[in-house]
Amino acid sequence: MNHPLQCQCGTLKGTLTHPKSVNRLVCYCRDCQAFAHFLGKASETLDAQGGTEVIQTVPANLTFTAGQEVLACVRLSEKGLIRWYASCCHTPIGNTLSDYRISFIGLVHTCLQTPEKSLDSAFGPIRMRAFAKGAKGGGVKSNPLAMTSGILRMIAMLTRARVTGAYKRTPLFSPDTGAPIATPKILSAAEREAVYKNV
Repeated sequence: MNHPLQCQCGTLKGTLTHPKSVNRLVCYCRDCQAFAHFLGKASETLDAQGGTEVIQTVPANLTFTAGQEVLACVRLSEKGLIRWYASCCHTPIGNTLSDYRISFIGLVHTCLQTPEKSLDSAFGPIRMRAFAKGAKGGGVKSNPLAMTSGILRMIAMLTRARVTGAYKRTPLFSPDTGAPIATPKILSAAEREAVYKNV
């Protein structure tokens, strides 16, 4: 079973396989909020309390079928996650670690929404709420049991990809060098200050 992926203007398109074998969560960390503001997409990406809905999976499940040339990425700091987006319309796509051998991507809900199928029916329920202390207005609580279950689920995904060699299949990193297919922009101190003041 495949689930469609595309940017808001339709230039970048792709598919996500095994949509039920994912972690679905809401992240309230300052970095995810800053990323949305960096792209000018806070209203479309963040909920009322500053949360970003994320689908965690392995890159081997992700295939781009059109527009891969518009993929761009940014790092909010020199050692931060690589945060991917479509340069054509600034749709956030997801985040990865800098080492492709740690087979992980957190896809942002904005590239997975379709009028035909709800995220609930495609990916199942939200399993956890991460970094709840960063939520605006309070009232968001992390369930320790759900957090543990979600983390173990993600570790199982990473381990399986490592054992099977699936970590080598990623559309976001060069198979020859292991480098990201787009050079990450690293925000300057002034740029960081500008985006984080909105968080």
